[in-house]
Amino acid sequence: MNRAAVRSSLVAALLVSTAAAVPASAAAAPVKKLLVIGMDGLNWDNVVAADAPQLKSLAAQGALGRSLVQCPTLADSSSGPGWSTIATGVWPDRHGVRNNTFAGKQYDTHPDFLTRLEQAHPALGTYSAVDWAPLHQQGTFSAAIDTRFTLDGDANGYAGEDEKITAEAIHRLSSGGPDASFLYLGNTDVVAHAVGTGARYRAAIEKQDQQLGRILSAVRARPTYGSEDWLVMVTTDHGHRVPFGGHGGCRIDERGTFLLAVGSGIGAGTRPADVRQVDLAATALQHFGVTAGIDGRSLRVPSTDPFDALPLQTRVDETGIPATLAGWTPTAPAGWSVDRAAMPAGGMTEWRGWSFTTDDFWSRTQSGQDRENAVRARGVFAVADSDEYADKSGGNAFDSTLVSPAYPVTAGGTVRLDYVTHYRQEGAQKADVLVSFNGGTDQLVKRYTADARAAVESLPVAVPAGATSMIVKFRYYDASNNWYWVVDDLRVS
Repeated sequence: MNRAAVRSSLVAALLVSTAAAVPASAAAAPVKKLLVIGMDGLNWDNVVAADAPQLKSLAAQGALGRSLVQCPTLADSSSGPGWSTIATGVWPDRHGVRNNTFAGKQYDTHPDFLTRLEQAHPALGTYSAVDWAPLHQQGTFSAAIDTRFTLDGDANGYAGEDEKITAEAIHRLSSGGPDASFLYLGNTDVVAHAVGTGARYRAAIEKQDQQLGRILSAVRARPTYGSEDWLVMVTTDHGHRVPFGGHGGCRIDERGTFLLAVGSGIGAGTRPADVRQVDLAATALQHFGVTAGIDGRSLRVPSTDPFDALPLQTRVDETGIPATLAGWTPTAPAGWSVDRAAMPAGGMTEWRGWSFTTDDFWSRTQSGQDRENAVRARGVFAVADSDEYADKSGGNAFDSTLVSPAYPVTAGGTVRLDYVTHYRQEGAQKADVLVSFNGGTDQLVKRYTADARAAVESLPVAVPAGATSMIVKFRYYDASNNWYWVVDDLRVS
């Protein structure tokens, strides 16, 4: 009899033995289990180039979302901010960790996902095992976790300590053990710092892939595996500069991260474009039915933002963006429109009026001007960028309006405009949020006169008597070689 058949027989016997004591509906409900594995400083492109069958198999079985993290001025693209974002599900402007000193940490207000699970369901068994000791010493994964196993890779070497983490995890996960676990493996990061992202880095990836395989084999061989609902996620905190290694700044390769997730309700081979680093914690909590006011969104919740479904094209006038990268379009989604009537004929084609773009495309236009830190925008978002528009002759004035579809409203009530924005103010430029009822005169709801970076807005709007529909407009004007305005995920409720 093969292993699968043996396991099925064991599970069947277990269910029969407990049927008399447990109601049929309860016996049939699978037990929720969570395994998160963090691999420090792992560039996914190097995974693709390596002999890494376990990681590639997980990508085929579930979802692989690639995304970019922040950089200065918000926070370094480094381990302290990265693991803090992964653990808490909020960005550095909330959890407070800007670099590897952990100064300003706000873990009491924004605890890690294992601690949140403990608070919501104290009976759950929680477990974390790390060999970058600050993750426990600083409280990134707090002392409220049932079992914390701490090694010191800085003192003893990460290759050997990663192997001990693997053995310890296999021991705990083979049977019984915790309900929710976080494991950290750090050797990939150390190797990339030491020798860059070449052959030795790929060898370190392959070793960690083997360790991942042994851990997953232990989970799948559990006597109770057939009656359990496992969510397995693998992620990284940041990338590395290719080919020399290192990170902390604003380059695309050092900002690059990924989130792998395999479990019920997650489609095999899916490649969501709207994933962010904060989503791991949200996905973990949602698996156990826990809600929290965090920045992340579960991978099991698909995007409803019409911008995310837009077909994108490659560059026209931009020169610092790879010619094969499809990441912008001037064409609004159905029901939306862009008014460019007041725009000059020249300037950079990509940014002539409101456009729709991605973090990967837009943040490559000019590094170090905080485009990289529009972290709460997801997937495809709308941007009016007078600074980039002015980089070609003729782009000396910017006046464009993004116009929403008509939303039904109830006369005499109040509606709320919720959206994400990333706005940088300079000079005389203006950014107005306007509404129009039943096709009437535009009414000013908000004018931006100061920076509003990576912000979430919720604006109340009174609906006048007789109104049945409302259009929302975002007008960016009186701008030349100034800055920009991002708008994403408008919701009218």
